[in-house]
Amino acid sequence: MREKQKKPKSIRKKLFLKLIGILILFGIPAAIFVSTFRLQNITVKGATRYTPEEIQEKVIQTRWDHNSLLLYLKMKYFTEINIPFIQSIDLELVDNHSVNILVYEKKVTGCVEFLGEYLYFDKDGIVVESSAKRLEDIPQIKGLHFNKVILHEKLEVPKADLFDVILNLTQIIDKYEMDIDTISFNSKYEVTVDCGDIRVQLGKRSTYDEILAELKNILPEVKGKKLVLDMREFNKNTDSIIAKPKSSRKAD
Repeated sequence: MREKQKKPKSIRKKLFLKLIGILILFGIPAAIFVSTFRLQNITVKGATRYTPEEIQEKVIQTRWDHNSLLLYLKMKYFTEINIPFIQSIDLELVDNHSVNILVYEKKVTGCVEFLGEYLYFDKDGIVVESSAKRLEDIPQIKGLHFNKVILHEKLEVPKADLFDVILNLTQIIDKYEMDIDTISFNSKYEVTVDCGDIRVQLGKRSTYDEILAELKNILPEVKGKKLVLDMREFNKNTDSIIAKPKSSRKAD
């Protein structure tokens, strides 16, 4: 009877010792791994559309993401980024406790409003993003009717030659880093741009490189004023520019 009573205790003791052995075998290395790669320092680079805190929230979403090595492997092999205006995100392992989050944004040069959404296109006229959000630093095209606007395809315009005009305008505005709010076309396809309280009539021409270069030099001089600048007669032979106070009525 005594031998039968001792046997269960002996089995429990062996199981307990095995459990201790397993904990030692796996628990200690796991604790060392967690401690060795505990994420402490995060630097976000390249983000202008989002704050560093917003990017961190989108990248670090689980408790396992607080391990720098696991986060690096996850971002490199197992994660597809789907964030508006973000082309891709890379993660750079600086040391065991530090990472750099490298943000590559989609390059957009203009937008159109279509069915309550803003469709953003790049320098080649390809629609790359759709959003309910209006980006203040991207000029909006107005005055043209669009039958359809399809994501990842070229912007379709009423007249074929208008496509090149729109690209020329948005590319030069982007090149000179001009603060243009809207690019408007009237029924004759003449162009007017709005820069805050300054409205500029550019007229109709094949390219706008020269006139926009001149406008870039003028804008700092009229900053803070409410004016309509008529540059429709401006060309390389004459610097004819008419300035008049801006009224509440929309200028033609």
